[in-house]
Amino acid sequence: MTKEQHTVLLTDRAWPDDTVERATIESAGFKFVSGPPDPAPAGVIEALVAEHQPSAILTCWARVSATAIASSPALRIVARLGVGLDNIAVPAATALGVLVTNVPDYCVEEVSDHAVGLVLAWTRGLVVADREVRAGRWNPASARLRRLSALTCGVVGFGRIGSATAMKLRALGAHVVTSTPLPPSDTGGVPVVEMGQLLACSDVVILHAPLTSETHHLIGARELALMPPGALLVNVSRGGLVDTDAVMASLRAGHLGGAGLDVLEEEPAVPAELLEHPSVVVTPHIAFSSDASVVDLRRGAAEEVVRVLRGETPRYPCNHPAQKTKNGVSI
Repeated sequence: MTKEQHTVLLTDRAWPDDTVERATIESAGFKFVSGPPDPAPAGVIEALVAEHQPSAILTCWARVSATAIASSPALRIVARLGVGLDNIAVPAATALGVLVTNVPDYCVEEVSDHAVGLVLAWTRGLVVADREVRAGRWNPASARLRRLSALTCGVVGFGRIGSATAMKLRALGAHVVTSTPLPPSDTGGVPVVEMGQLLACSDVVILHAPLTSETHHLIGARELALMPPGALLVNVSRGGLVDTDAVMASLRAGHLGGAGLDVLEEEPAVPAELLEHPSVVVTPHIAFSSDASVVDLRRGAAEEVVRVLRGETPRYPCNHPAQKTKNGVSI
Protein backbone atom coordinates (compact mmCIF):
# COMPACT_ATOMS: atom_id res chain seq x y z
CA MET A 1 0.00 0.00 0.00
CA THR A 2 1.44 3.36 -1.03
CA LYS A 3 1.22 6.32 1.25
CA GLU A 4 -1.29 8.08 -1.03
CA GLN A 5 -3.77 5.31 -0.32
CA HIS A 6 -3.65 5.75 3.43
CA THR A 7 -6.63 7.47 5.05
CA VAL A 8 -6.47 8.93 8.54
CA LEU A 9 -9.75 9.46 10.43
CA LEU A 10 -10.01 12.02 13.24
CA THR A 11 -13.02 10.92 15.30
CA ASP A 12 -13.45 14.08 17.40
CA ARG A 13 -11.56 16.93 18.99
CA ALA A 14 -11.58 19.16 22.09
CA TRP A 15 -10.52 22.34 20.25
CA PRO A 16 -12.11 24.57 17.60
CA ASP A 17 -10.41 23.23 14.46
CA ASP A 18 -8.38 20.35 13.01
CA THR A 19 -5.64 22.44 11.39
CA VAL A 20 -2.66 20.98 13.31
CA GLU A 21 -3.70 17.37 12.73
CA ARG A 22 -4.65 17.99 9.11
CA ALA A 23 -1.38 19.78 8.30
CA THR A 24 0.74 17.03 9.85
CA ILE A 25 -1.11 14.21 8.08
CA GLU A 26 -1.51 15.87 4.68
CA SER A 27 2.08 17.11 4.57
CA ALA A 28 3.11 13.45 4.87
CA GLY A 29 1.02 12.68 1.78
CA PHE A 30 -1.91 10.96 3.46
CA LYS A 31 -5.65 11.60 3.16
CA PHE A 32 -7.27 13.23 6.19
CA VAL A 33 -10.94 12.84 7.14
CA SER A 34 -12.49 14.73 10.05
CA GLY A 35 -15.45 13.34 11.98
CA PRO A 36 -17.85 15.39 14.11
CA PRO A 37 -16.13 17.79 16.56
CA ASP A 38 -17.97 16.45 19.61
CA PRO A 39 -17.51 12.80 20.58
CA ALA A 40 -20.24 10.84 18.81
CA PRO A 41 -21.79 7.58 20.05
CA ALA A 42 -19.86 4.39 19.36
CA GLY A 43 -22.23 3.44 16.56
CA VAL A 44 -21.50 6.66 14.66
CA ILE A 45 -17.76 6.08 14.93
CA GLU A 46 -18.19 2.49 13.76
CA ALA A 47 -20.10 3.75 10.70
CA LEU A 48 -17.39 6.32 9.91
CA VAL A 49 -14.70 3.65 10.10
CA ALA A 50 -16.72 1.30 7.89
CA GLU A 51 -17.28 4.10 5.35
CA HIS A 52 -13.73 5.46 5.12
CA GLN A 53 -11.68 2.30 5.80
CA PRO A 54 -8.88 4.25 7.49
CA SER A 55 -5.35 3.01 7.98
CA ALA A 56 -5.18 5.15 11.13
CA ILE A 57 -7.62 6.56 13.67
CA LEU A 58 -6.90 9.66 15.73
CA THR A 59 -9.26 9.89 18.69
CA CYS A 60 -9.77 12.33 21.52
CA TRP A 61 -12.82 11.33 23.64
CA ALA A 62 -14.93 9.28 21.21
CA ARG A 63 -15.22 5.57 21.92
CA VAL A 64 -13.28 3.41 19.47
CA SER A 65 -14.94 0.04 19.97
CA ALA A 66 -13.85 -3.45 19.00
CA THR A 67 -16.42 -3.27 16.19
CA ALA A 68 -14.88 -0.06 14.87
CA ILE A 69 -11.39 -1.52 14.96
CA ALA A 70 -12.52 -4.66 13.12
CA SER A 71 -14.41 -2.61 10.50
CA SER A 72 -11.25 -1.53 8.65
CA PRO A 73 -8.88 -4.33 7.61
CA ALA A 74 -6.42 -1.59 6.58
CA LEU A 75 -6.21 -0.21 10.12
CA ARG A 76 -2.68 -0.11 11.55
CA ILE A 77 -2.89 2.36 14.43
CA VAL A 78 -5.32 3.98 16.85
CA ALA A 79 -3.61 7.08 18.24
CA ARG A 80 -5.05 8.68 21.37
CA LEU A 81 -4.99 12.46 21.59
CA GLY A 82 -4.23 12.22 25.28
CA VAL A 83 -2.81 9.83 27.86
CA GLY A 84 -5.58 7.50 29.08
CA LEU A 85 -6.79 4.65 26.88
CA ASP A 86 -10.15 3.90 28.50
CA ASN A 87 -12.08 4.99 25.37
CA ILE A 88 -10.20 2.52 23.11
CA ALA A 89 -10.78 -1.24 22.90
CA VAL A 90 -7.08 -2.00 23.34
CA PRO A 91 -7.43 -5.82 23.65
CA ALA A 92 -9.33 -5.93 20.35
CA ALA A 93 -6.69 -3.77 18.67
CA THR A 94 -3.92 -6.01 19.99
CA ALA A 95 -5.68 -9.16 18.78
CA LEU A 96 -6.15 -7.66 15.31
CA GLY A 97 -2.54 -6.48 14.97
CA VAL A 98 -3.34 -2.78 15.44
CA LEU A 99 -0.99 -0.52 17.37
CA VAL A 100 -2.35 1.80 20.06
CA THR A 101 -0.36 4.90 21.00
CA ASN A 102 -0.76 7.86 23.31
CA VAL A 103 1.08 11.08 24.15
CA PRO A 104 2.12 10.64 27.79
CA ASP A 105 4.47 13.60 28.09
CA TYR A 106 2.55 16.57 26.66
CA CYS A 107 0.87 17.91 29.81
CA VAL A 108 3.06 16.91 32.75
CA GLU A 109 3.53 20.49 33.91
CA GLU A 110 -0.09 21.49 33.33
CA VAL A 111 -1.72 18.60 35.22
CA SER A 112 0.73 18.79 38.12
CA ASP A 113 0.25 22.59 38.28
CA HIS A 114 -3.51 22.06 38.32
CA ALA A 115 -3.29 19.56 41.15
CA VAL A 116 -1.11 21.89 43.21
CA GLY A 117 -3.42 24.78 42.36
CA LEU A 118 -6.43 22.88 43.73
CA VAL A 119 -4.49 22.12 46.91
CA LEU A 120 -3.52 25.78 47.35
CA ALA A 121 -7.07 26.94 46.63
CA TRP A 122 -8.19 24.73 49.54
CA THR A 123 -5.43 25.52 52.03
CA ARG A 124 -5.76 29.28 51.42
CA GLY A 125 -9.55 29.31 51.00
CA LEU A 126 -9.26 31.13 47.68
CA VAL A 127 -12.48 29.99 46.05
CA VAL A 128 -14.59 30.21 49.21
CA ALA A 129 -13.28 33.70 49.99
CA ASP A 130 -13.92 34.91 46.45
CA ARG A 131 -17.50 33.62 46.59
CA GLU A 132 -18.07 35.35 49.91
CA VAL A 133 -16.74 38.71 48.70
CA ARG A 134 -18.80 38.54 45.51
CA ALA A 135 -21.87 37.86 47.66
CA GLY A 136 -21.19 41.07 49.59
CA ARG A 137 -19.72 39.44 52.69
CA TRP A 138 -16.36 40.76 53.96
CA ASN A 139 -15.56 38.62 56.99
CA PRO A 140 -11.87 37.67 57.30
CA ALA A 141 -12.46 36.33 60.82
CA SER A 142 -14.50 33.47 59.33
CA ALA A 143 -11.56 32.12 57.30
CA ARG A 144 -10.44 28.59 58.19
CA LEU A 145 -7.08 28.32 56.50
CA ARG A 146 -4.26 25.80 56.62
CA ARG A 147 -0.46 25.87 56.48
CA LEU A 148 0.62 23.65 53.59
CA SER A 149 4.05 22.97 55.08
CA ALA A 150 2.33 21.42 58.10
CA LEU A 151 0.38 18.92 55.99
CA THR A 152 1.07 15.47 54.53
CA CYS A 153 0.12 15.05 50.89
CA GLY A 154 -0.39 11.53 49.51
CA VAL A 155 0.19 11.16 45.77
CA VAL A 156 -1.45 8.05 44.31
CA GLY A 157 0.56 7.11 41.23
CA PHE A 158 4.15 8.16 40.70
CA GLY A 159 4.63 8.38 36.97
CA ARG A 160 5.68 11.51 35.11
CA ILE A 161 2.83 13.64 36.45
CA GLY A 162 2.70 12.21 39.96
CA SER A 163 6.41 12.72 40.48
CA ALA A 164 6.14 16.31 39.16
CA THR A 165 3.29 17.03 41.59
CA ALA A 166 5.30 15.57 44.46
CA MET A 167 8.33 17.70 43.57
CA LYS A 168 6.25 20.89 43.47
CA LEU A 169 4.50 20.17 46.76
CA ARG A 170 7.82 19.41 48.45
CA ALA A 171 9.19 22.71 47.13
CA LEU A 172 6.29 24.39 48.95
CA GLY A 173 7.26 22.63 52.16
CA ALA A 174 4.68 19.85 52.30
CA HIS A 175 5.56 16.34 53.46
CA VAL A 176 4.80 13.98 50.57
CA VAL A 177 4.29 10.22 50.43
CA THR A 178 3.28 8.07 47.47
CA SER A 179 1.61 4.76 46.74
CA THR A 180 2.25 3.27 43.32
CA PRO A 181 2.25 -0.25 41.86
CA LEU A 182 5.71 0.00 40.28
CA PRO A 183 7.78 2.55 42.19
CA PRO A 184 10.90 3.83 40.43
CA SER A 185 14.28 3.03 41.90
CA ASP A 186 14.74 6.71 42.73
CA THR A 187 11.72 8.59 44.08
CA GLY A 188 13.71 11.69 44.96
CA GLY A 189 13.26 11.08 48.65
CA VAL A 190 9.50 10.55 48.57
CA PRO A 191 8.57 7.56 50.78
CA VAL A 192 6.60 4.76 49.11
CA VAL A 193 3.86 3.36 51.37
CA GLU A 194 0.90 1.00 51.06
CA MET A 195 -2.36 2.55 49.88
CA GLY A 196 -4.08 2.13 53.22
CA GLN A 197 -1.20 3.80 55.02
CA LEU A 198 -1.20 6.69 52.54
CA LEU A 199 -4.91 7.28 53.06
CA ALA A 200 -4.61 7.16 56.84
CA CYS A 201 -1.73 9.62 57.10
CA SER A 202 -2.57 12.12 54.35
CA ASP A 203 -4.30 15.45 54.90
CA VAL A 204 -4.48 15.70 51.12
CA VAL A 205 -4.89 12.77 48.70
CA ILE A 206 -4.13 13.44 45.03
CA LEU A 207 -4.98 10.91 42.32
CA HIS A 208 -2.60 10.46 39.38
CA ALA A 209 -3.63 6.94 38.34
CA PRO A 210 -4.97 5.51 35.07
CA LEU A 211 -8.53 4.23 34.87
CA THR A 212 -8.62 0.46 34.43
CA SER A 213 -10.94 -2.30 35.60
CA GLU A 214 -8.70 -2.61 38.66
CA THR A 215 -8.71 1.10 39.52
CA HIS A 216 -12.41 1.79 38.94
CA HIS A 217 -13.73 3.35 42.17
CA LEU A 218 -10.26 3.23 43.66
CA ILE A 219 -11.65 5.74 46.14
CA GLY A 220 -14.94 4.66 47.66
CA ALA A 221 -16.64 4.76 51.03
CA ARG A 222 -14.08 2.48 52.69
CA GLU A 223 -11.11 4.50 51.43
CA LEU A 224 -12.68 7.84 52.36
CA ALA A 225 -13.32 6.56 55.88
CA LEU A 226 -9.60 5.82 56.22
CA MET A 227 -8.69 9.45 55.49
CA PRO A 228 -8.31 11.83 58.45
CA PRO A 229 -11.36 13.97 59.26
CA GLY A 230 -11.30 17.20 57.29
CA ALA A 231 -8.96 15.90 54.56
CA LEU A 232 -8.99 17.00 50.91
CA LEU A 233 -9.43 14.70 47.89
CA VAL A 234 -8.04 15.87 44.54
CA ASN A 235 -8.76 14.04 41.27
CA VAL A 236 -7.11 15.29 38.07
CA SER A 237 -6.94 11.89 36.35
CA ARG A 238 -10.20 10.09 35.47
CA GLY A 239 -13.64 10.49 36.99
CA GLY A 240 -14.15 6.74 37.30
CA LEU A 241 -11.39 6.48 39.89
CA VAL A 242 -13.78 8.01 42.45
CA ASP A 243 -17.19 6.85 43.64
CA THR A 244 -19.01 10.18 43.42
CA ASP A 245 -21.90 9.05 45.63
CA ALA A 246 -19.41 8.05 48.34
CA VAL A 247 -17.71 11.43 48.13
CA MET A 248 -21.00 13.27 48.50
CA ALA A 249 -21.98 11.08 51.45
CA SER A 250 -18.63 11.74 53.16
CA LEU A 251 -18.95 15.49 52.58
CA ARG A 252 -22.52 15.39 53.86
CA ALA A 253 -21.41 13.58 57.00
CA GLY A 254 -18.68 16.16 57.61
CA HIS A 255 -15.85 13.62 57.38
CA LEU A 256 -14.28 14.70 54.09
CA GLY A 257 -13.19 18.32 54.35
CA GLY A 258 -13.22 19.16 50.66
CA ALA A 259 -12.72 17.98 47.10
CA GLY A 260 -10.92 19.41 44.08
CA LEU A 261 -12.27 17.67 40.99
CA ASP A 262 -11.21 18.27 37.40
CA VAL A 263 -12.89 15.05 36.26
CA LEU A 264 -16.21 13.38 37.04
CA GLU A 265 -17.83 10.02 36.41
CA GLU A 266 -20.60 11.42 34.19
CA GLU A 267 -19.11 14.44 32.45
CA PRO A 268 -20.42 17.03 31.81
CA ALA A 269 -23.18 16.38 34.36
CA VAL A 270 -22.23 17.74 37.80
CA PRO A 271 -24.34 16.63 40.79
CA ALA A 272 -26.08 19.59 42.40
CA GLU A 273 -24.75 18.53 45.79
CA LEU A 274 -21.18 19.05 44.62
CA LEU A 275 -22.00 22.45 43.10
CA GLU A 276 -23.63 23.61 46.30
CA HIS A 277 -20.91 22.45 48.70
CA PRO A 278 -18.68 25.38 49.76
CA SER A 279 -15.53 23.24 50.01
CA VAL A 280 -15.78 21.63 46.58
CA VAL A 281 -14.05 23.08 43.52
CA VAL A 282 -14.98 21.60 40.13
CA THR A 283 -13.16 22.46 36.89
CA PRO A 284 -14.33 21.17 33.46
CA HIS A 285 -11.62 18.60 32.64
CA ILE A 286 -9.02 21.24 31.77
CA ALA A 287 -6.02 20.14 33.85
CA PHE A 288 -4.23 19.02 30.67
CA SER A 289 -4.77 22.26 28.84
CA SER A 290 -2.54 25.21 28.03
CA ASP A 291 -1.65 27.04 24.83
CA ALA A 292 1.57 25.02 24.60
CA SER A 293 0.35 21.61 25.75
CA VAL A 294 -2.57 21.38 23.33
CA VAL A 295 -0.34 22.05 20.32
CA ASP A 296 2.20 19.52 21.60
CA LEU A 297 -0.58 16.96 22.03
CA ARG A 298 -2.14 17.42 18.61
CA ARG A 299 1.15 17.39 16.75
CA GLY A 300 2.56 14.51 18.81
CA ALA A 301 -0.42 12.22 18.21
CA ALA A 302 -0.48 12.97 14.47
CA GLU A 303 3.26 12.39 14.18
CA GLU A 304 2.83 8.94 15.74
CA VAL A 305 0.36 8.14 12.94
CA VAL A 306 2.83 9.30 10.30
CA ARG A 307 5.62 7.19 11.79
CA VAL A 308 3.54 4.03 11.82
CA LEU A 309 2.13 4.52 8.31
CA ARG A 310 5.69 5.01 7.06
CA GLY A 311 6.72 1.73 8.66
CA GLU A 312 8.67 3.38 11.46
CA THR A 313 8.55 2.62 15.19
CA PRO A 314 6.21 4.82 17.25
CA ARG A 315 7.61 6.72 20.22
CA TYR A 316 4.93 5.63 22.65
CA PRO A 317 3.41 2.24 21.83
CA CYS A 318 0.85 1.12 24.40
CA ASN A 319 0.38 -2.47 23.26
CA HIS A 320 2.27 -5.28 21.56
CA PRO A 321 0.08 -6.48 18.70
CA ALA A 322 0.77 -9.49 16.58
CA GLN A 323 2.21 -8.80 13.14
CA LYS A 324 -0.60 -7.63 10.86
CA THR A 325 -0.78 -9.61 7.63
CA LYS A 326 -2.74 -9.59 4.41
CA ASN A 327 -3.08 -12.80 2.40
CA GLY A 328 -0.30 -14.28 4.50
CA VAL A 329 2.09 -11.37 3.84
CA SER A 330 3.22 -8.95 6.58
CA ILE A 331 2.03 -5.40 6.01
